[in-house]
Amino acid sequence: MPVIGGYLLGSIPVAVLVGRVHGFDPRSVGDRNPGFWNVMQRVGGRSAAPVFAGDLLKGTAAGLLGLAAGRARKGPLRPVAGDGVLPVYAAVGAAMAGHAWPVFAGRKGGRCVLTFAGGFAVICPPAFGLGLGLLAATGVGGRSFARGARVAVFSLPALQLLFAPAAHVAGTGALMSLIGLRFGQAALADRADRRPGRREEPPAR
Repeated sequence: MPVIGGYLLGSIPVAVLVGRVHGFDPRSVGDRNPGFWNVMQRVGGRSAAPVFAGDLLKGTAAGLLGLAAGRARKGPLRPVAGDGVLPVYAAVGAAMAGHAWPVFAGRKGGRCVLTFAGGFAVICPPAFGLGLGLLAATGVGGRSFARGARVAVFSLPALQLLFAPAAHVAGTGALMSLIGLRFGQAALADRADRRPGRREEPPAR
């Protein structure tokens, strides 16, 4: 049940829905990634905010679904623990898969970074909080939100080690491998699109 529910939550194509309101399909413009960054570059941060919130909350909702389905012991600010840990990780992983290959959007999804982050907020709230602090410090110091976000996300496993056993951190690494897979697929698709003689398709309107 948490896997099916997580996948369906992840499949909600928030970026595509927001893009449709503004008259474009993010899968056909920019880097063709249906996610916050691509939408923001088209319509600005304020109009793209629902994509940021929606993709993040998909992971959070999936994690909470896993908590409800399992027997995980957890306080509001404590890492998930107990025999119910597996349903939480499975639900978050399913949400990430749904975001990457959404059943409601022709299996053409995004790279699931925000969905992972939202799920991680349930898995290990204190490490997530430290990640937010790192995002703010790095983003402001380097004057780049994108750089700060990358540093924060890829620091989460190390931060989690302060609060959770190594086995849980390995589970987080497994979730993050899906992000790597999606970036690799995007790079291969971009390389294929740049082959000489390939006919460019006009952006969808």
